[in-house]
Amino acid sequence: MFTDTENRLADTDSPETMIRKLRARLNKRDTKVQEWNSLYEGDRPLRFASPEFSEQVGGLFDDFSDNWCKTVPDTLRERLAVIDFEGEDGTSDKEAMKAWKRTRADVEVGLALLDALVVARSHAMVWNPGGESDITFIPAGQAIVDYVPGSRGVRRAGLRVWSDGSHEFATLFVRALEGRPAAVYRRQRTVGGGEWVTRTIGLRRSEQVDMANPMGDEVPLVEIANRARLHGKPTSEIAQVAPLQDGVNTLWAHLFTGADFAALPQRVVLGMDRPTKDIIDPETGDILDVEDVPLGQYSKDRLLWLSKESARIAQFSPADLDAYLKVISQCVRHIAAQTRTPPQYLLGEMANIAADALESAESGLVAKAMDKQLYFGADLREIVRLEALAAGDRTRAASLAMGRTVWRDAQFRSVAQYADALTKYKALGVPDEALWRMIPGVRPEQVEEWIRLRDEQAAAAAAAAATAFGAFGPKESDEGAEEDPEAEAA
Repeated sequence: MFTDTENRLADTDSPETMIRKLRARLNKRDTKVQEWNSLYEGDRPLRFASPEFSEQVGGLFDDFSDNWCKTVPDTLRERLAVIDFEGEDGTSDKEAMKAWKRTRADVEVGLALLDALVVARSHAMVWNPGGESDITFIPAGQAIVDYVPGSRGVRRAGLRVWSDGSHEFATLFVRALEGRPAAVYRRQRTVGGGEWVTRTIGLRRSEQVDMANPMGDEVPLVEIANRARLHGKPTSEIAQVAPLQDGVNTLWAHLFTGADFAALPQRVVLGMDRPTKDIIDPETGDILDVEDVPLGQYSKDRLLWLSKESARIAQFSPADLDAYLKVISQCVRHIAAQTRTPPQYLLGEMANIAADALESAESGLVAKAMDKQLYFGADLREIVRLEALAAGDRTRAASLAMGRTVWRDAQFRSVAQYADALTKYKALGVPDEALWRMIPGVRPEQVEEWIRLRDEQAAAAAAAAATAFGAFGPKESDEGAEEDPEAEAA
């Protein structure tokens, strides 16, 4: 897949060297991860503002952000809901779904996908700590996967790191290299640097520090990558939104400042000296000096006494703030077009829109979501395949490798639209079970329950029909009675 050119691993590297190189690559990514996380949270300094403007307003707009960098990935993530995992034969893998729910992966997968959209990638680790498989989703800054040179998908090594505040811990998974078997290495070091040493903290005396990988020649870390191009690295969905986001924030700052200083008409008095008042000595009553009358009082009292006949009132025109609003609206439309986010999500302009028009407006987002389902689906399928291996079921793992991830329909439709579509599919002869699985939000176990109820209902109806037929059918003759041939002939 994607490989950093610096700190490339060598098959002959020691575990400590591999950890050092992979940790260095993680540190290199951290700058962008923090930037994208800050953008998503709306924590962004004011940019594109002149030094004079920044000096004038100071830190007035430090906490302000008209945050579209959150709306764009959230809107896409809402269209990515996993429903089921199917094996090679197209049937639901019930064991995979049990493990998916038991480990809360059905809940946390949404967070992992959102992280991948925001910071380009997230990770999942599959392990079997106590005889039961476990799936754990990990943020981008706490894990990294290395791939076999020349391969885009064969994992060679994986590193997971975390800290307790005083020490940093690392678990390295390496497949078989240079005659060495696949192994797991655990190391630690003090926070702030230092050499990686054998881990001693948090382990039981009987627990092995370095051990053979119980998953065999499989690295149990999976990178959930937001893919962009064949030769590039995973990218963030908000990377292209950031420049326009910065422009929008600066425009809002200018608009608010203009509203504060120049939005209201500014009046001016012409042909008259500035109002003054005498400074009087309280003991003698003599006039000592004169001082200007504070003009703020006139504004507060809404009263001005003009003592000269030549005095007159004029006013400056208020600032036109609509110009700012038009540019901001245009920037938001650019964000909508570049990210294929429906305009109604960003502009709130939605009134009396026909169903066909609304579906057309969302077509770009739906196509984008279906594209993400394809690539994310492959990563999630790999996760459940590893779960089957961790559970010791290689047959199921092989079937899942050739199966698929089932997603909820990326297009939001009304109940009436789904009912109409399913009715037409029914007319074409599509079985009921297939139609039920097409209903959005319906889980495989619900389909199984509906099949059971239908079969029970059919069996009950058949039994009732048999009973009714028996009540009106031919009766057996009384026991011991003999037919009289002559009477029958007569």
